[in-house]
Amino acid sequence: MTDMNEIEILLVEDNPSDAELAIRSLKKQNLANNLVWLKDGAEALDFLFSQGKYAGQLNNKPKIILLDLRLPKVDGMEVLKKIKSDEKTKTIPVIVLTSSKQDRDIVESYKLGVNSYVSKPVEFEEFAKMVSQLGLYWLLVNKVPRG
Repeated sequence: MTDMNEIEILLVEDNPSDAELAIRSLKKQNLANNLVWLKDGAEALDFLFSQGKYAGQLNNKPKIILLDLRLPKVDGMEVLKKIKSDEKTKTIPVIVLTSSKQDRDIVESYKLGVNSYVSKPVEFEEFAKMVSQLGLYWLLVNKVPRG
């Protein structure tokens, strides 16, 4: 039986406009019911590893993580590295959703174990469409290990 409070999507994005657009796009597809939006890498790590202000919370394992690379406090690469190097979190699909199109960021992300690397389209409609497609695929089509 699925916990009704189970987090489906963890959105780690410091840009409020991009976050709002992503959330709106996911809501249109009915995919944002159990979404948590965090605005920096340090908060994301605290959330995922139940530490800091999230200490004692048990159900902080989302079905997918949409992760920006350019984040305050702890950058996205460091967050990705910690997620993929820990037994409790390494099977969570992580989709880097960033404005960076630099080869070194793409290569480094895949070396660290990212499941998908997507560059944010500049155009509003394209960004909304892309986020909807990502949500549909990663939540409804893709299969991940249980537990």
